[in-house]
Amino acid sequence: MIPMTLREIAEVVGARLHDVARPGTVVSGPAAVDSREVRRGGLFAATAGAHVDGHDFAGAAVAGGAVAVLAARPVGVPALVVGDVQLALGRLAGHVLRRLRPAVIGLTGSVGKTTTKDLLAQVLERHGPTVATDRSFNNELGLPLTVLRADAGTRYLVLEMGASRKGDLTYLTGIAPPGLGLVLNVGAAHVERMGGGLADVAAAKGELVEALPADGCALLNADDPYVLGMAGRTRAPILLYGRAPQAEVRAEHVRLDGRARAAFDLITPTGRAPVQLDLIGAHQVANALAAAAVATALGLDAAEIADGLTAARRRSAGRLEIVERPDGVTVVDDAYNANPESMRAGLRAVRALAGDRRTVAVLGAMGQQADASRARHADVGALVALLGFDVLIAVGAGDPHAMAEAAASRGVHVHTVADPAEAAALATELLRPGDVVFVKASSEIGLGACARALTH
Repeated sequence: MIPMTLREIAEVVGARLHDVARPGTVVSGPAAVDSREVRRGGLFAATAGAHVDGHDFAGAAVAGGAVAVLAARPVGVPALVVGDVQLALGRLAGHVLRRLRPAVIGLTGSVGKTTTKDLLAQVLERHGPTVATDRSFNNELGLPLTVLRADAGTRYLVLEMGASRKGDLTYLTGIAPPGLGLVLNVGAAHVERMGGGLADVAAAKGELVEALPADGCALLNADDPYVLGMAGRTRAPILLYGRAPQAEVRAEHVRLDGRARAAFDLITPTGRAPVQLDLIGAHQVANALAAAAVATALGLDAAEIADGLTAARRRSAGRLEIVERPDGVTVVDDAYNANPESMRAGLRAVRALAGDRRTVAVLGAMGQQADASRARHADVGALVALLGFDVLIAVGAGDPHAMAEAAASRGVHVHTVADPAEAAALATELLRPGDVVFVKASSEIGLGACARALTH
């Protein structure tokens, strides 16, 4: 964050200073909403969640190095008191961004946002100081926190933008207006909250391209008709990427190696270059092409982009994270989140990775699937069977039972369990040396605990 005094911050966000002896004290570090992540010289934003109120940790945050607390009430330590902490954090981020003016890249989509963001950041870091969204901090709190990590040296600011409702992206782009807007895909994630259909999801995701300036650039997936249909919603020039012939950034000669990692020839307006990804699954090609499209729009040539993609490694936990156990069991932890598209991609990637090894799928519910939820879970169960998984452990009541029934009717050996702890115990009992086990569900199911138990 650029250095600002408490007095300056108070003026920007409309705060009252409480318990502040020296209003000229400078905040020089980033902001945090977790008192355990406060850095010396930073600002602690006290937000109230469903289970924890950050105001209760204000003292610990200041003791840990925070200069002051952005709070909704006095907290007994130096504080900037505002009516709404979230809105104030957004105002502060917007102010800082207007002073810095890096190249701002906003990206959204139903699946692949975090992986694409990680790939793009690693490509851009080779060419200039880059700040990118940490983990999946892509909402009304996470985006301002990312912006406030930028400083005067930041050249590229890569902002993952999540949307669970219509209007979310309009709010986020109001804080951080992007110069480049990347839309990955339109799928069934958050479909229940957005209106129930894919057209509703597309309407929400398209808010990103609507926010682009006339001298910006919209990067659109030529392989997704809903994304391609967003071309009429922006004033900005458009750069298409994908496998389609009309894509200006595309992949040719796609193949998987023996470890299920994709390789391809990258084609951009500047030429052709080979890419060998370190990530498993053919679906990663689309994520790599999305990152390549942004880099192309920023002026990098095909060889520079291909080198960056080839050197890139997985950065975010719980997304096709592979752990090899000493007994030869391979655990693939993809339990950070799930929707029908990511579930299908993960199952196919693990099946390709396994080869002729025995496979076990530990799968829980996919949330927010509206009236089609049971049918979509049954489709996943059918795919488990079609791909040849040997065992399915379906976790939880309700829709996972539809998944189990569909798989069992097609010859898969199926077990149903109540929760992640029972799933971990059963999988531990069933696994044999050399097996490959895949763990995935929506984040609220908590199957990450199962994956961690299986990897000790």
